Amino acid sequence: MVNYIWVFMTIIGIVFALFNGTIEAVNKAVFDGAKEAVTLCIGLISVLVFWLGMMRIAEESGLLEKLTKLFRPLVKRLFPEVPPNHPAMGYILSNMISNMFGLGNAATPLGIKAMEELKKLNGGKNSASRSMITFLAINTASITIIPTTVIAIRMTYHSVSPTEIVVPTIITTILSAIGAVLIDRYFYYRRRKG
Repeated sequence: MVNYIWVFMTIIGIVFALFNGTIEAVNKAVFDGAKEAVTLCIGLISVLVFWLGMMRIAEESGLLEKLTKLFRPLVKRLFPEVPPNHPAMGYILSNMISNMFGLGNAATPLGIKAMEELKKLNGGKNSASRSMITFLAINTASITIIPTTVIAIRMTYHSVSPTEIVVPTIITTILSAIGAVLIDRYFYYRRRKG
């Protein structure tokens, strides 16, 4: 449905530009937008490749395993229905750590795998379990220590200080994650009482 909306909006825009006499501006905007997209992608790729490489080094050195052990007690409390050695727990922890380093592209497949494993624990039902809802809330409001994508965008557009966003990002993502967990728990206990 969304594809039809975009096609419809594009056709309306082109027809309007033809009648309005601004088709030249539309052509210019299309080519300028394509050029900007390529520039932005190249900037993002370089930073993401760097941080994915750093994640690989962290994995090979055992740092990721240590981070996983560090966060395991917290994650066990957030997901009490998930057995500690279940594959879902590993995917959840890997997703959270990837998000902490601002690697949303790397975190997405891990999040999908975590949801698949949580669905198996839920008996394959189409309704979301408590753990699935909690994971979605935490994943959406994930704590980010290094916002690599934002830093890459700021570098692409020649920001004077592309990393000045780090401290505000840490503070806001910690607050959003706490808020997400509190809201999740509030509605969970409210449903249990009701």
